[in-house]
Amino acid sequence: MDYDVKDINLAEKGLEKIEWAEKRMPVLRKIRERFSKEKPLSGVKISCCLHVTTETANLVRTLKEGGAEVALCASNPLSIQDDVAASIVKHFGIPTFSIKGETDDVYYAHIMKALAFKPNLTMDDGADLVGSLHMIAHERFEALHPAVRQWVETLSEVERKEFVDNIIGGSEETTTGVIRLKSMEREGVLCFPIIAVNDAFSKHMFDNRYGTGQSTVDGILRATNVLFAGTKFVLAGYGWCGKGVAMRASGLGAHVIVTEVNPLKALEALMDGYAVMKMEDAARIGDIFITTTGNIHVLRKEHFELMKDGAIIGNSGHFNVEIDLDTLEAMAVKKRRVRGMMDEYTLSDGRRIYLLGEGRLVNLACAEGHPSEVMDMSFANQALCAEYMWKNGKKLEKKVYSVPEEIDKNVAALKLASAGVVIDELTEEQRIYLASWEMGT
Repeated sequence: MDYDVKDINLAEKGLEKIEWAEKRMPVLRKIRERFSKEKPLSGVKISCCLHVTTETANLVRTLKEGGAEVALCASNPLSIQDDVAASIVKHFGIPTFSIKGETDDVYYAHIMKALAFKPNLTMDDGADLVGSLHMIAHERFEALHPAVRQWVETLSEVERKEFVDNIIGGSEETTTGVIRLKSMEREGVLCFPIIAVNDAFSKHMFDNRYGTGQSTVDGILRATNVLFAGTKFVLAGYGWCGKGVAMRASGLGAHVIVTEVNPLKALEALMDGYAVMKMEDAARIGDIFITTTGNIHVLRKEHFELMKDGAIIGNSGHFNVEIDLDTLEAMAVKKRRVRGMMDEYTLSDGRRIYLLGEGRLVNLACAEGHPSEVMDMSFANQALCAEYMWKNGKKLEKKVYSVPEEIDKNVAALKLASAGVVIDELTEEQRIYLASWEMGT
């Protein structure tokens, strides 16, 4: 079996962590029990580009229990748990290509390994794997990372075509990836159907809000050990992730300031009790800055120039583009690592700015990501959407689809059942009333 992990001897330690996570993932466990009996994924090959964590380990083993052949690479160089990667290889027999802190060259070489698996289905977090696939499909080789381009150039035109035609469909885990995929759909270049798992109610309402909220604060605390109470906490972006971060920071006593470009979201933040202002104004007074927008250069030169000495900056969006790192590097006269995942940038006037997690996802670069209880629902959606796509993908158009409502509701129902919660059902009289337009009085 081909694989590339830091140290296979870390596997036993990784297995202990995977088993701990499994105990708190009852929905995925229930699905795995059914998959083990029914084998609904028999005959399918799935390439997964995901954060290599304990929760992901339980997802890929579920897919394998369902009969699939699975390959896994990382969707972020700093979110990898090396002991978990080793365990996925040793204990579950799944080819895994991930090493924490890997360079961009290695990162894309690992994506190439996952592509070379010749999958029928893809499972992505950020659309790097699917994006590379589409650059191959549309012969935009110059846009590929050199590590992938070098491999593609060894393939014949027929091999490249067969390679892409082999894929039936895929799924996408995160907001940033869905944005990229919908852009591809609008441009008419999407080659196969994709289910936007991120947009499931049982995913974005809980994973993005409660998961990102808690794990982002966890990452900041692990990296800095600062006291939140009394600080001015500047949050860029008030989507579901931003709402979760604001809620948790406020709960710890921080004075939350929201910056937005969308007037509706800005108004919502104001009504939720937070201060709302331009980043230019927030930069002058903020103590901690976190970006959750999915956009590029949200924190940039004009903001760095205004920040107070000791300002802490970090990102909780998928890619490390939300902070203009090149400009920060150019402005600094000195840089040093002062804690495990925190770098100090000294500017020419003596002010110091502290960057968390190299600008990558602070909750995964500086902590362990979302709690297992939250990822239980996200990955239950992923597993069930893989089953759905394998059965129905050939009948779907080349579009980005929402998670089927029955899957979304099933995941929520299983989660409630695992918590021992029973809810009401509509009476027959209520069903008739809701279905009728004549019974309004």
